[in-house]
Amino acid sequence: MNSFNSYLSTELTNIRSKNRFRSVKLPLGIDLSSNDYLCLSQSREIKNALKEGIEIYGAGSGASRLIRGHRDIFEKTEKKFANWVGSENSLFLANGFAANVGLIDAIADSRTLIFTDRLNHASILDGIRISGAVKKYFHHRDMTHLRELLQKSDPKARKIIVSETVFSMDGDIAFVKALISLKKEFDACLILDEAHALGVFGNEGGGIALAANLSKEEVSEIDFRVYTGGKSLGLEGAFIACSNLSKDYLINTMRTFIFSTAPIPAVLFALSVSIDLVKKMDLERSRILENANLLRSGFKKLGYETLFSESQIIPVVLFEEERALHFAQFLQEKGFDIRAIRPPTVKESRLRISINSNITRELIQKVLECLPNEPNAIA
Repeated sequence: MNSFNSYLSTELTNIRSKNRFRSVKLPLGIDLSSNDYLCLSQSREIKNALKEGIEIYGAGSGASRLIRGHRDIFEKTEKKFANWVGSENSLFLANGFAANVGLIDAIADSRTLIFTDRLNHASILDGIRISGAVKKYFHHRDMTHLRELLQKSDPKARKIIVSETVFSMDGDIAFVKALISLKKEFDACLILDEAHALGVFGNEGGGIALAANLSKEEVSEIDFRVYTGGKSLGLEGAFIACSNLSKDYLINTMRTFIFSTAPIPAVLFALSVSIDLVKKMDLERSRILENANLLRSGFKKLGYETLFSESQIIPVVLFEEERALHFAQFLQEKGFDIRAIRPPTVKESRLRISINSNITRELIQKVLECLPNEPNAIA
């Protein structure tokens, strides 16, 4: 074994010794772990739209959008998406990771101060690291701490505040009004990641920015909103909602846009159909949140820790990696596809349960009925 393979083997041994080894697994049982919140990945309308899009545009794009990969469906769907979420325009990327990394790298440099919620997604943190900006963590959802950091910062420095709206691992929700207020007070740029809010919250499912009782003027103060096509929309890709000026700037500076082959045009064609479907799914949105509350309340009554979740995402914190793995296996054996989330993804090992529109009250009751009355019973 050469020295590099020896290094890899040693690192994997260390990962296994900490119960942090991961492997990919096929879906099993009832889906209580994916982000397909509206179950549109299996929609007949979207499947047909994808097939139709391939017939119209072909199987691939062939180049970056600045070379030959651009098609009319990109701008049509970008504009349609922007109209939906109340933005002047939007830009489509291959996925949410590329959107966050590319966006932050494009608008920040070593002279920029970025104030980031401590629990923001890895794509946000990697974007900050790659950009070379000065990273300033504020305590999770702590607006007092954020204000203190902003007050202590150089008033002449360019500032960016970035936060998820629905946090992907804790299921709690950012204080959007307060973030907008601080952005205005300290003349900062504001980025909100709406990945897990789209489709579930807001007028016609348009996200937290459309659910937080904001005026149009307040919404317009959010410089960039990042959304994904791979969760509630049932497909893939990501939209950055922004102004026309910002879109032009990103097209000219954003490396994950400039140097990437354009996404498959058929996906944009199908996303246009998905947008139309999601806007009409108020009943499904209500059912998702009602059932999430039912399951969350059931866990709490049995003494389980669910943090401050108030969305379709329910963390069941078990603290120890081994307990989380055993608990997930126990529920999988009962027929529920629930996965363990461990460090370094999260600080405290947990189950991450996500409710989708196919989950019924009866299924929620079955999950609760199979749980031991004592959280420490499964070890």
